[in-house]
Amino acid sequence: MQTAALLKIVQSVLDEHKGQNIITLDVIKKSNFTDYMVVVTGTSERHLHALCEYVSDKSKENGHKPLGLEGGLGSGWVLLDLGDIIVHAMTVQSRDFYQLEKLWSVGDAKEMQLQAS
Repeated sequence: MQTAALLKIVQSVLDEHKGQNIITLDVIKKSNFTDYMVVVTGTSERHLHALCEYVSDKSKENGHKPLGLEGGLGSGWVLLDLGDIIVHAMTVQSRDFYQLEKLWSVGDAKEMQLQAS
């Protein structure tokens, strides 16, 4: 499956299942282990796991097997590794603390402008 098609599926599933503040970071030029990071906020620990499970199931339906799912109850963060795309589902508190968007946008003024709009 093409990365662009998988990315659309990921974004669509997260939106359909009430993921909040969905941000896609293009890290192709900054990372050698993935092309995109999708950061999404969930309303509870259970919601975080459900979001990643929905994305995982839809990915499998479309012929793309996820590489891994990480994050336990109480962590405030669930990571779904789809290879070229990594989904970070986080609680509001974890997202505010880790600030992944800021971390991966260092030196990229264009990306920062997109996030602000």
